[in-house]
Amino acid sequence: VQYVESGGGLVQPGGSLRLSCAASGFTFSTYVMNWYRQAPGKGRELVAAITSAGDNTNYADSVKGRFTISRDNAKNMVYLQMNTLKPEDTAVYYCHAGIGYWGQGTQVTVSS
Repeated sequence: VQYVESGGGLVQPGGSLRLSCAASGFTFSTYVMNWYRQAPGKGRELVAAITSAGDNTNYADSVKGRFTISRDNAKNMVYLQMNTLKPEDTAVYYCHAGIGYWGQGTQVTVSS
């Protein structure tokens, strides 16, 4: 099982980023996929989840209305579109299906 996250970077408050995650080593299309984040000095937080077919999503209250999770089962990819970013969104972002080890994550820094 492997997760490779990408798409992070430095962005100003109010900006946007799109994160990507390439998953492999398991039957991707049968698993719920999740995005988590971990800010400095804090625990890992579940940000968004999407069902295996992509027909239902859930979000943490802190990102609802600003973030959108999606997936492409043909490509074994999951995405996180992040809009109207705030400094408190600064964190390392990870995708995970509930199996296997964690990937390296991708750093998102929101700062002016």
